[in-house]
Amino acid sequence: MKAAVIEQQGGVENIAYRDWDDPEPGEHDVIVSVRACGLNHLDIFVRRGMPGFPVPMPFISGGDISGVVEKTGPAVSGWSEGDRVTLNPQTDEGMIGEELLGGLAEKVRVPAKNLVALPDHVSFETAAAVPINYGTAHRMLFTRGRLEAGETMLVLGASGGVGLACVQFGQMVGATVIAAAGSDDKCSRLSDMGADHVINYQSEDFSRAAWIASGKKGCDVVVNFTGGETWAPSFRAAKKRGRVLTCGATAGHDPQTDLRYLWVRELDVLGSNSYSQEDVVRSVEYVADGQLSPVVSHTFPLENLAEAETLMEDRGFFGKIVLQP
Repeated sequence: MKAAVIEQQGGVENIAYRDWDDPEPGEHDVIVSVRACGLNHLDIFVRRGMPGFPVPMPFISGGDISGVVEKTGPAVSGWSEGDRVTLNPQTDEGMIGEELLGGLAEKVRVPAKNLVALPDHVSFETAAAVPINYGTAHRMLFTRGRLEAGETMLVLGASGGVGLACVQFGQMVGATVIAAAGSDDKCSRLSDMGADHVINYQSEDFSRAAWIASGKKGCDVVVNFTGGETWAPSFRAAKKRGRVLTCGATAGHDPQTDLRYLWVRELDVLGSNSYSQEDVVRSVEYVADGQLSPVVSHTFPLENLAEAETLMEDRGFFGKIVLQP
């Protein structure tokens, strides 16, 4: 098969589109013929290298996978050749695309228990925008964050995959959504999608703008998976006994903070890591019945992975970047 292979960690020049041995299924596995694979910041981190998390090289990343079952292991039941699927990449053996070989290739090995059936009317490109982004957002907002109808939620980085998932989940349950992004164009698109308020955090103080948009009461929920310089101002946007949620740190994992807001406003800071099979299954169901509409920003042929990752690093996208083998 062909694959986009990280030959060694570093820049995009270390990605090679080349031949790789076809995977074979274990007893409880299936081989999926990949039709689309969504890109995530995790793929950037794997390619660059993450402190304290060695990845054996060469390696194939990519966890947001959709495709067709090509082959099944001898103990697999309930799945047949030709079934349309997406999947939960967090397996008992490790994360597909981070610890196990991923889907930025023509084929990938997947434990059958991690498959999720994909209805015929949901495209492979749309499906590749669902598992990690919507699964992550579903767990963060509802299992950890307890988001409810009528609450006000600020989403930072609202134009990316997880951010858009948070915006759409907030709309789905009847929350007031304040969406913050880094350009007027992205803010305009978020407004067109139905965000109640939008903030360009490059041109204004997002914490002050969110405070005003909330009627100077503060936000019940603040979603911040960017970290870096945005972390401390997030606390200023939260109301008394509000919740600040995080599932990552795309702009830096060691930010300054201001403890005064934590104790004076009695804030809850809640971390959320990964997602469950149920988070992915429910997200696919919401997409299938039209309650959620994943946004695909760009599609690239797999051999252009370096260009796609550069676009992600430059933040020149709105929604999900998808690769097609």
